[in-house]
Amino acid sequence: MSTTPETAAGSAAQTGAAAHRQGVGEQPQKLPMFALLALATAVFITSLTETLPAGLLPAMSRDLHVSESATGQTVTIYAIGTALTAIPLTAITAGWRRKRLLLTAMVGFAVANTVTALSSVYGLTMAARFVAGIAAGLAWALLAGYARRLAPAHLQGRAIAVAMAGIPVALSLGVPAGTFLGKVTDWRVAFLAMTALTVVLLAWIAAAVPDFPGQEGGERPKMLHALRVPGVAPVLLVTLVFVLAHTIIYAYIATFLDDLGIGGNTDLVLLVFGAASLASIWMVGAQIHRRLRALTVASSLLVAVAAAVLAVLADHTALVYVAAVLWGLGWGGVPTLLQTAAGEAGGESAADAAQAMLVTLWNVAMAGGGVIGGVLLDLSGSGSLPWSVLLLMLPVIAVVVLARSHGFPAKRSAA
Repeated sequence: MSTTPETAAGSAAQTGAAAHRQGVGEQPQKLPMFALLALATAVFITSLTETLPAGLLPAMSRDLHVSESATGQTVTIYAIGTALTAIPLTAITAGWRRKRLLLTAMVGFAVANTVTALSSVYGLTMAARFVAGIAAGLAWALLAGYARRLAPAHLQGRAIAVAMAGIPVALSLGVPAGTFLGKVTDWRVAFLAMTALTVVLLAWIAAAVPDFPGQEGGERPKMLHALRVPGVAPVLLVTLVFVLAHTIIYAYIATFLDDLGIGGNTDLVLLVFGAASLASIWMVGAQIHRRLRALTVASSLLVAVAAAVLAVLADHTALVYVAAVLWGLGWGGVPTLLQTAAGEAGGESAADAAQAMLVTLWNVAMAGGGVIGGVLLDLSGSGSLPWSVLLLMLPVIAVVVLARSHGFPAKRSAA
């Protein structure tokens, strides 16, 4: 997220925003941080559930009696579950009250992570991961819109940034912590810890997060109309290819580092990557309203440079950490950048549809990255992964640079 975007807030979000404007005046209201942090924790759980296997592949593959490339498909099947269900489930549940829907999604994560932790059968593990992906399809289509509706109009962008901070926190703390926990105890303990955290979150949401009604009528987003809006297609293309590139190596980072002889440092490399991601999302959150285009160009270039370093200079351990820093700085703000670009490109008429397609394509790319990375791992070895990332980042940079009128405009209207 990934992490992240909403598809179902729509006109109800605008109604909530209008209600907040009354009495706001010169914008004195503050963000409801306790409720927003609950949403950020939900984002954290969705992101960590998806990517946790990346740091645990060797141990999981041994216990499940399959290859590491096959175990990598636990990331793929999660993303497939989200990609297949995000749009239809959003339409089906559009009329549900938001709190009920969020609690339902979180229960799905608790069940799926528990089954994953207890399973010794590859097929059952894959089924549990698919269920977790379905839960993510519900949650990711809901959370950003929920954050918007919790905030006064002039703070809605900041509210989304707080909620989406769960993504880099999952990368900077969650995956390294899960990897370390799996190394000193057992990989299953990491998934059981996720279940325990989700149970705590269910009580937190029930106590602290306000409820909102769903949409009246629950209309399905109009996808074809959104694709005809200038700027939407470039943003979606960048989303697809950027996330594909990232996932190809991230899903197999433990194996890549193992082959370099530094597999014992996987948790530390991920910690460095995640800390840089946190710095990235802070910088993006502070500058996105003025410099969305420049930040997106910079993010694309940083990830490309990181891939080049891993492709050419990974024999030097110190440079692996340098690449992790560059990669994290490039990747951390990407969910917020692309979500904001999609919403602004869609405008009033197509923002919801653009966000729905972004969720779907994001997870299609996650699934594709898991499959392509596994094939490359089997056919060409882990050394081919960073070269593939570099190759994919070239069209991403080109599209962002060329989409200066629509999609990633050089000049933007005031937020």
